Amino acid sequence: MKHGRLYRVLAMGLLALGAGPAFAQDVTLKVHHFVGPNATAHTQLLTPWCAKVGKESSGKIKCQIYPAMQLGGTPPQLFDQARDGVADIVWTVPTYQAGRFTKSEVFELPHMTRTAEGGSRAFWEYVQKNALDEFKGVKVLMLHVHDGSLLHFAGKSVKTLEDVKGLKVRSPTRIGVKWLAAIGAVPVQMPVPQVPESIAKGVVDGASLPWEIVPALKVNEIAKTHTEMPKGYPHMSNTIFVVAMNQAKYDGLPADLKKVIDANSGPETSAWAGKVWDGTAAPGRKSATDRGNTVNVLSPDEARRWEMATAGVVDEWKKEVAAKGGDGAALYAAARKLLMQHDNK
Repeated sequence: MKHGRLYRVLAMGLLALGAGPAFAQDVTLKVHHFVGPNATAHTQLLTPWCAKVGKESSGKIKCQIYPAMQLGGTPPQLFDQARDGVADIVWTVPTYQAGRFTKSEVFELPHMTRTAEGGSRAFWEYVQKNALDEFKGVKVLMLHVHDGSLLHFAGKSVKTLEDVKGLKVRSPTRIGVKWLAAIGAVPVQMPVPQVPESIAKGVVDGASLPWEIVPALKVNEIAKTHTEMPKGYPHMSNTIFVVAMNQAKYDGLPADLKKVIDANSGPETSAWAGKVWDGTAAPGRKSATDRGNTVNVLSPDEARRWEMATAGVVDEWKKEVAAKGGDGAALYAAARKLLMQHDNK
């Protein structure tokens, strides 16, 4: 009896000192994103990440993943859902909010990245040094790019700049809009979930998408032709992604669980995310060629024409950064230097 009373007194003392929750607290994280449960972000990024933090926390961290905007809202609202606590963690395209992530947009400019792994490592480092203020209000866990945009069309076979002129083409972001306009297309900005129906109904003639998402959206069944850069050339364009955590949720974790989150965040985790996307490019392409679709690879000379046609997009971005008080030329040079260091394959 004496021992029992002693243990109870000690336990109450520990709780009063705040020691109890540091060892006993479990947490379930609400993870929200905008693509379906069969997409890469769900099956190969968020699900394995959640499993890893669960294992390393001895089961104290659990995730409830909500795909396809199941918690409500629209894809452009996801970043603020993480900031405001509607979700604990989100995976999203921050630049769905046009004009808010201007410095970070440099990685969406035409012909920047070659691989998602190297591009993602460079993107993480760039943001830490130059653009972390754009992500104020959240704990940034990962920053990555995808395996590179190319063009997919319902019918038209595009091999030259002249072929794309006047075609209505979906773009994910405002930089993508400027890139498509520069090559003569008529850009139509929309989040990726709207793409299949828009192509099928003729709202657009085609779309700018990476190979990764083609099977999940069944674009390989709707589009009949695809146009890509020659092997080894920088991709036509790209899109940036963030895995962001509500700052208060992170701050409220006990120290041992913060360490688990920290160990699964940062440059190496971002590079891993990029590597996941690199691994999806070949299967995505194969899903199209297996159906007999035509893949038009631009000739080197034609690829250089496309690069020259889009040079003005870079100049315009630099001016926009300058208008907000930044040094666009210096930021562009910084991004290029990091890509030369990490993505020059």
